[in-house]
Amino acid sequence: MNRMTRLPILAAAAASLLAGCASAPRPTAQTAPPAVTAIASTGTAQGAIANLASASGSLVSGRLVLSPDVGGVRVRGEVGGLVRNGTHNLRLHTRGDCSAVDATSAGPEFDAQHGMPYRQPDTGERGRIVADGGGVATLDLLLPGAVLGGGAANDIVGRALLILGATPGAIGARVACGTVQIP
Repeated sequence: MNRMTRLPILAAAAASLLAGCASAPRPTAQTAPPAVTAIASTGTAQGAIANLASASGSLVSGRLVLSPDVGGVRVRGEVGGLVRNGTHNLRLHTRGDCSAVDATSAGPEFDAQHGMPYRQPDTGERGRIVADGGGVATLDLLLPGAVLGGGAANDIVGRALLILGATPGAIGARVACGTVQIP
């Protein structure tokens, strides 16, 4: 058989195969249910850090060291550039994304005790920090229910810690943001 005779035979065979595929029933897409990850009592990491960078045009910055503690994760460190003698708040947010100028990319607050966005009434006392006369605050706070590492619903590695401001007219503005990372 020469080349010219083989082409029509190959074309007919290809058309036959394609026609068979076109008439075959298409498989239905199977989507797996979302993985439900339980709340963990302990994490896998012995420590983490969060380097806070300014947001919303502030001059606030600092370094926080996180470690496992009874009932949650202990956050210690120093934050500067705050309103002098002002009351601020440290809050945990769902996404470790501090790329937006105002840190809104960090998403909503996160409730580590329940492994979901924060839904409890805010008393204003959670994460309260007070700056001294020089605008510096020393932190030693407990994030209740949080763990470091392991991927559980209450794992805070990869989430963001934010400092909320105390500037008159901008109370609650996100003035610093840092992602919790295992060093």
